[in-house]
Amino acid sequence: MNTRRTRSSVAGHGTALALLTLLAAPALAVPVVAPEFAGVYTIQSLGRVPDLPDPYGGLAFIDDDTLLIGGAANFAEGRLYTIDVARDGAGHIVGFSGSATAFGSVGEYNDGGVVFGPGGVLFTTRWPVNELGQTRPGETDEARIIDLGASGVAVSPGGMTFVPGGMPGAGQLKIVSWDGGEWYTLALAPAGDGTYDVVSATPGPTLPGGPEGIAYVPPGSPLFANPSLLISEYSDGNVAVYDVDAAGNPIVATRRDFVVGLFGAEGALVDPVTGDFLFSTFGAAGGDEVLRVQGFVAPPPVPEPGSLVLLAVGLAGLGFARRRPA
Repeated sequence: MNTRRTRSSVAGHGTALALLTLLAAPALAVPVVAPEFAGVYTIQSLGRVPDLPDPYGGLAFIDDDTLLIGGAANFAEGRLYTIDVARDGAGHIVGFSGSATAFGSVGEYNDGGVVFGPGGVLFTTRWPVNELGQTRPGETDEARIIDLGASGVAVSPGGMTFVPGGMPGAGQLKIVSWDGGEWYTLALAPAGDGTYDVVSATPGPTLPGGPEGIAYVPPGSPLFANPSLLISEYSDGNVAVYDVDAAGNPIVATRRDFVVGLFGAEGALVDPVTGDFLFSTFGAAGGDEVLRVQGFVAPPPVPEPGSLVLLAVGLAGLGFARRRPA
């Protein structure tokens, strides 16, 4: 089992990243797709993100060619960074172009949850301080930071995503704590300033494996007969797959291995162009990286009406225009 930094070690970090040596990563792991899925899905390392400081955090798309990813994850001096992606003729990401650039001051204590939500607001989980950050469109620093402990959320998320349109529970905000695995649905209400208050946190199942990033499987993908989601299991070094219930929550009894042989699986993201599953690592031997799993179908190009997923109108405030496949 991997050993993550404790809260006390992060708090005493200061301005240098020397404590990364405490991660004590073992020999390089060799990730493979689990046998149940290996005939259809393939995994490939995209390598390191140029100039992105270890350890890596969660990731999201600003537009189809620009990735937003956490660097120096879990530290007070952590930040989110932008990096351009390079695609092949079929649209699959094959690497990175240029160097990572800090996205303003966003991303202190960033972890496995980095996601755009209603109105184009950028939501970020903050570990180990048990907080939820929100950055408004057009801004590059958090406008609101919410203490999740006040809503009963266990220390400390961890992974996070909005359920995409077309899935059970579409529009709901799901969040999971590391390392206890406590899963919650957060109810939001407009705060009147372009951000959102957390009205309630409804507990769901408790997940094994030290869960982090969350991504829902694009409907119609091979070997997924039921609505499903993928979870990056940091502690156990896997990516797991679950069927979901009518509320979009994972059904624990349906858990299966999807990728095994990892060290520090962290973020989770579906490529809107190809449906490929992307995930980052945290504390891996030889440095962190981003990996790609191919074989999924492309997700629906337009969110269902009323679902609180990534909205083009919100991205316009950031100066980007999301391009979706025709």
